[in-house]
Amino acid sequence: MRKLPLLVAAVLAVTLSPAPAQARPQGLTMRGADVSTLQRSQELGQKFYDARGRRDNPYDILEQAGVNYVRLRIWNDPASGYSNKEKVLQQARAAKARGMKLLIDFHYSDTWADPGKQFIPKAWEGHSLAQLEKDVYDYTYDVCASLKKQGTTPDSVQIGNEINVGMLWPTGHVTNSDFGPLARLLNAGYGATKACSRKTQVMVHTALAGNIEAAHWFYAGITAAGTKWDITALSYYCMWHGSLANLATVIGDVKTRYGKPVVIAETAYPYTTENYDHLENIMLSAAPCDGIPATRQGQAQAFTAVQDTARTAGAIGVFYWEPTWTAVDGNGWDTEDIENSGNAWENMATFDDGGRVNPYIRWRR
Repeated sequence: MRKLPLLVAAVLAVTLSPAPAQARPQGLTMRGADVSTLQRSQELGQKFYDARGRRDNPYDILEQAGVNYVRLRIWNDPASGYSNKEKVLQQARAAKARGMKLLIDFHYSDTWADPGKQFIPKAWEGHSLAQLEKDVYDYTYDVCASLKKQGTTPDSVQIGNEINVGMLWPTGHVTNSDFGPLARLLNAGYGATKACSRKTQVMVHTALAGNIEAAHWFYAGITAAGTKWDITALSYYCMWHGSLANLATVIGDVKTRYGKPVVIAETAYPYTTENYDHLENIMLSAAPCDGIPATRQGQAQAFTAVQDTARTAGAIGVFYWEPTWTAVDGNGWDTEDIENSGNAWENMATFDDGGRVNPYIRWRR
């Protein structure tokens, strides 16, 4: 999903009724939260409170709600300094100290990478495909090895973020269905990860949960090109990716077709239509999906429906995107103007503007 306030997405007709049941659904072993902006929020003074209104460590509050996995994005050289290697190492220590497992989300960019943009890091500009392979390998290995050295070896990594048509454009862009260059880049990241830690699971992540034909095209393409990966990761936001029945179909299909476990790496739902800073929020509808209201109860209902559908369809995990990103002045979305750019996502967080967790929301096994 695009993480910019200028996102324009047609709201699809969606149905949040549970998908048809299948026999013996697996449990969700990866119950995750992407908390990449949390460190900055805490440094700026944001306090977090549990369901009873007691101040507590946000990782502990999330754990009490069922979270066992933290996802952290990493940018190569962001202007803000946040989500770079140094900051990710710090946040990984904080998360692991609270008993969380760790997923590192490599964007291979100095800023947001998503279906609409995959900017090459400035330090890699002008590099050939062969050079970019080495860049990806060396960078991935360095980050993983640094995490390992401090005792926070990642349990999983993503080689790219929402790479619907490739990464590191234009070199790694899939043109005329030629997946060869992309496969080389993905395999460089895979090889580096396994050289660092054989047990670390490698994900390939797209935002194609709402389009089974596009999912076939992409995952069949990288398979035919010889790409190695361990887990298929999908973004799913009901506002943009369609019904849960369709999600169940996509999960079941890609799991069977490509023989990999499936994870929903991103999802979210608004708890309010209110805006708490100067930047307009991405989602303003009072009932974005199937009439479920943008309330605390509605947010919990929608998230439960995604989890139940994913589990029944055979997925092994669901990650909520940025549940702790409240509207704190100075923690904006723009890496080049983090102080002033504002937050277009705070009404999708699972903590309200005062820092209190939604008492109804649960990450479910």
